[in-house]
Amino acid sequence: MSKKTYLVTGGAGFIGSHLVDRLARLGRVIVYDNLSSGRKEFIAAHLGKKDFKFVKADLLNRKVLQGAMRGVDTVFHMAANPEIRVGETNPHVDFSQGIMATYNVLEAMRGAGVNKIVFASSSTVFGEPAVRPTSEEYGPMIPISVYGASKLSCEGLISAYCHMYGMQAWVFRFANIIGRRGTHGILIDFIKKLENNKGFLKVLGNGRQRKSYLLVEDVADGILFAWRREKGEFSIFNLGTDDDILIADIARIVLKKWPEKKIRIRYTGGARGWRGDVPVMLLDPTKMKKLGWHVRYGSRQAVEKAMDDLLKERAA
Repeated sequence: MSKKTYLVTGGAGFIGSHLVDRLARLGRVIVYDNLSSGRKEFIAAHLGKKDFKFVKADLLNRKVLQGAMRGVDTVFHMAANPEIRVGETNPHVDFSQGIMATYNVLEAMRGAGVNKIVFASSSTVFGEPAVRPTSEEYGPMIPISVYGASKLSCEGLISAYCHMYGMQAWVFRFANIIGRRGTHGILIDFIKKLENNKGFLKVLGNGRQRKSYLLVEDVADGILFAWRREKGEFSIFNLGTDDDILIADIARIVLKKWPEKKIRIRYTGGARGWRGDVPVMLLDPTKMKKLGWHVRYGSRQAVEKAMDDLLKERAA
């Protein structure tokens, strides 16, 4: 039986590179990445191998994208602007790198006869839901960030293409993802601040924000677990833990593990860390559990392990 070919957009990025590690065991892999936030060293172990190809290009380049799509069986669409706060000052980033990029991916798939797509969405599509834990069926969804609006728009586009052009999709709404190869998010933010500011750690908001955190290895495993088992035309899954953790507790864990001691925490105040921040977030992962998938690390354990892993990377 011939090997399957998988195209991973954003495959040199934080989550995408972990997915590539796993897909490389299953068949041929094409990584499509403009390296705006991804790093070539994240996929260094695969470069030069027979069944691996790296395409350095932007998803807005439709000609290159169309060429890369030939012979592909499944697209894992992980590429997007990774930093939610960019939308505060430049909403076009999420429009172009989210909505337009996804439209281009779908059109390239349609042109090449590729009919399977796995999409990285986000808990931000819900906005500030009145019900927590929040299930996939919750509505109405009212995003409060441009990033969240972009992800919800992409979900809508993918759903339409499934129903109109016979595609099949797996959509995953992520909790906050942390761990090895991290390039953004709370732990990276704290580490950068501690490297540049001596004596204190600035925490956005009042520290009372409470959210769910998932280790990146659990994310990659969860995506492939559901992709292999779910046969529906358009399937949505929450990927998160059963629990959450206070931002103040994350700050304390970080300082406990940081080599320099006697560092104080300074809160900027307010219920939100920034405009568009969702102060309380907890997804309901019941649907994934019914498939037979369970996370290995709860939120606190994920923060502990992710911080250890990031400090090892920093030392190396």
